[in-house]
Amino acid sequence: MRIPTLNRCMDLLREAEARNPGPWVQHSINVAEAARLIGARLDSIEPDAAYRLGLVHDIGRREGVTGMRHVYDGYRFMLEAGFPTAARICLTHSFPVQDMHADSSRWDCSPAELDEIRAALAGFVYDDYDRLLQLCDSIAVPEGFCLIEKRLLDVFMRHRNYDEYTIPKWQAYFDIKRSFEDRIGCSIYTLLPGIVTTTFDGQLPPS
Repeated sequence: MRIPTLNRCMDLLREAEARNPGPWVQHSINVAEAARLIGARLDSIEPDAAYRLGLVHDIGRREGVTGMRHVYDGYRFMLEAGFPTAARICLTHSFPVQDMHADSSRWDCSPAELDEIRAALAGFVYDDYDRLLQLCDSIAVPEGFCLIEKRLLDVFMRHRNYDEYTIPKWQAYFDIKRSFEDRIGCSIYTLLPGIVTTTFDGQLPPS
């Protein structure tokens, strides 16, 4: 796998934050930690590699506030830096349904860029790293870890983009979660500290 070292990932994240500050940075850190914690229970995953991929999965946001363009910008940035595995995750993390039309926000790319994304996405055979980072992207908010339902509702409330792909995409997240849980023998939520507090906005539910 071609992934930047941990120090390089942190440098890239700090540089990106300086260019475009925002809650996406802490979200990335939380995605990375979730990937490390869940990945440690999977024989097919190297937890440190999963952590580094999580740190840079949204690195395309270094270019500013954009819609789905951030996946293209991250993909190109990592490819040009010589890290094709990280580039792949920058693209695939947003597509548990492997179709570029199954997006959560608006496409703000040129027709040529869209063609490049379509071809790249169609050429991948998803592996456990793709699926793990898709899952972790769906359970991490800037404040910490949360239930998938909270994260999906948060994205929907911000983008208001409901179409024929919405339910299949949501179902794909739950399918990934169930598949990993069958393999590790427990709920992924038991591996994520603070998830109850974050899910309920700092208020624990009644006992």
